[in-house]
Amino acid sequence: MYLLLILLILSLTPLTNGKACLKSHYRSGFNEIRDHKQDAERIISYATQGKFKGVTYSRLANFTDNIGSRLCGSESLEKAVNWTRQAMLDDGLDNVHIEEVSLPHWVRGQEYVQLLEPRQKGLAMLGLGNSVGTGPNGITANVLVVQTFDELEQQCSKAKDKIVVYNSYCDWSLQPLQCYGVTVQYRSQGASRAAKCGALAALVKSAASFSIYSPHTGMMSYDPSINKIPAAALSIEDAEMLWRFQQRGQMTKVKLYMEAQTLPNVVGHNVVAEIKGSTYPEQTVLVSGHLDSWDVGQGAMDDGGGAFISWSVLSILRQLNLRPKRTVRCVLWSCEEFGGVGAEQYFEQHRQELEQMDLVLESDLGVFHPLGLEFAGNAQAFEIMQSIGEQLLVEINATQVVKGDGGTDIGPWMDNGVPGGSLLNENEKYFMFHHSNGDTMTVLNSTDMDLAAAVWTVHAYVVADLDDMLPR
Repeated sequence: MYLLLILLILSLTPLTNGKACLKSHYRSGFNEIRDHKQDAERIISYATQGKFKGVTYSRLANFTDNIGSRLCGSESLEKAVNWTRQAMLDDGLDNVHIEEVSLPHWVRGQEYVQLLEPRQKGLAMLGLGNSVGTGPNGITANVLVVQTFDELEQQCSKAKDKIVVYNSYCDWSLQPLQCYGVTVQYRSQGASRAAKCGALAALVKSAASFSIYSPHTGMMSYDPSINKIPAAALSIEDAEMLWRFQQRGQMTKVKLYMEAQTLPNVVGHNVVAEIKGSTYPEQTVLVSGHLDSWDVGQGAMDDGGGAFISWSVLSILRQLNLRPKRTVRCVLWSCEEFGGVGAEQYFEQHRQELEQMDLVLESDLGVFHPLGLEFAGNAQAFEIMQSIGEQLLVEINATQVVKGDGGTDIGPWMDNGVPGGSLLNENEKYFMFHHSNGDTMTVLNSTDMDLAAAVWTVHAYVVADLDDMLPR
């Protein structure tokens, strides 16, 4: 019995020592972070007060004003790719290149919704991405308005040969992201659910926290086992008006016309640039945003801002002559709005780098006043990222690191164990402008973008310059 006890103690000894070494390793990592204080101060000063002040905003304004919206598969997106590639070359960055991907090509065409009864009025609408068209004669039918899928199921027989309108409700003042999740399901699934009941088309209240008669588009998908019917978003105001007509017992008739169609896939590109690592160039910290947008507005907020603060990371490091131990890579994705198409192909093309990918960051929820970082990783990695915020970003009050998801485009890396994060910022107004004609440069603020670029750069640089990769 004593022999077994001794053997058990001996067998546990290496594990105990290993844990002690691990704790010592993380303490060492925290000390390294403290050693980067001067570099962090230089980054913050340069981005917010020095020669780089206003550069991120100015670059983005030039880009969006001259190129405009950049729908997946469009000529304007390819123009954006070429513009950004050349600008990064002119910026003197390392390994600037584009990588080929196959992209879906949905086009909107002409479209409208006309209220015919109980009065005549044009309704504010935007067709949903992936939707089929109505045909040359359009679709004229009475309307059935429901608030939930359960309500549609209860009235399924009434939906036959009608246009179903989803007038969903959520209190956006409480949890905007949660409300987006609640309402966007009607955008994504509404057409097939209505078609299953024999409906001719589906109109969806825009997934938006506020509206000044502004419809918001977005991607929808079809159940392959159900007939495809056209789908479009209405402004909040018009969806609620149709609901009120129905509550009063008034017959409501509309005509929907859409020329939407999906063309054959086209060749597109992700844009890549780097600051090559000095010691472990094969190991990578990746910063990113997506170049594509919807074909309305300027795509400034979603996601020009996220893409351009990621580019700014490399610019700031190069101009300050800060070359970290690991490579910092910026990838500007194509076709996030249709489900992360370009990013998924990038992951497959670079899957062999999985073990060498240290950290993946994606900014795609606005570039407003930054508070810190949303992060997903194990407990030790989380503590390291918290330490970066608490020790190095106090000056600009962006010290928070909270648990959260990274984003669509970095999802494949995170699903395979790579730590990842996104910008934490004061984006309560994000869904007012999201996927609408209101997504323009006017939404953004140069000072906030400078601060966001500083936060993004400090986190990326310090992680890339630590002696060891983040633990998984």
